[in-house]
Amino acid sequence: MKLYVVGLGPGNFNQITPRAIAAMEQSDVIAGYTVYIDLIKEHFPNKQLLSTPMKQEVDRCKMAIEETLKGSTVAMVCSGDAGVYGMAGLIYELAQNYPPIEIEVVAGITAACSGAAVLGAPLIHDFAVISLSDLLTPYELIEKRLDLAAQGDFVLCLYNPSSKKRSDYLQKACDIVLKSRGGDTICGIVQNIGRDGECAQVLPLSQLRNTQVDMFTTVYIGNSNTQNIGGKMVTPRGYRHTSNG
Repeated sequence: MKLYVVGLGPGNFNQITPRAIAAMEQSDVIAGYTVYIDLIKEHFPNKQLLSTPMKQEVDRCKMAIEETLKGSTVAMVCSGDAGVYGMAGLIYELAQNYPPIEIEVVAGITAACSGAAVLGAPLIHDFAVISLSDLLTPYELIEKRLDLAAQGDFVLCLYNPSSKKRSDYLQKACDIVLKSRGGDTICGIVQNIGRDGECAQVLPLSQLRNTQVDMFTTVYIGNSNTQNIGGKMVTPRGYRHTSNG
């Protein structure tokens, strides 16, 4: 009895790792959020596919665990990396309440990395990834994390920057960062990473503050050294200033 927790990467099948594809091929059942199952179902026509809608994460994980206990090999799929805002942690938490099963987490390409590749090289030095969604995290804690990361001069990568109910959250985040950084700080946004309609923009923090984004956008706020080099967002690490000897 084995349960794989598989990261699918940003969306396109060609950005799923060979290890992730192998895990799904070795599985009898593939489970996941409806949108993610729809992305891969044509590539696995002979698998049993199980899905649940958004906000049913606990039910989805229980379903995967219970299918595993029936004797099936199961792959629970997530977008990006299963261990970065994915289902890996919840699977381990819930599995404690069941008879023992073997769990293997299969890494995927998270949005921070796939989006950074589109923009250029914004994450070459220390960075912090923060979700602006307050569905599972109190907003006051999100504000504190933004403030402290900005003070620490981390490059910031923001997930879930906006939604219909949180249309001004990116603006609020930028205002917090502007307390520690200038309005000319180089930033970037990438929409629909690895999917149809992918687009990116490099822009200053002052402009980012007034930019409309959605849940399919990943936002990058540079540190004090981040540059716009030929339209690409680049954060130097300092290699050019080290001794060759």
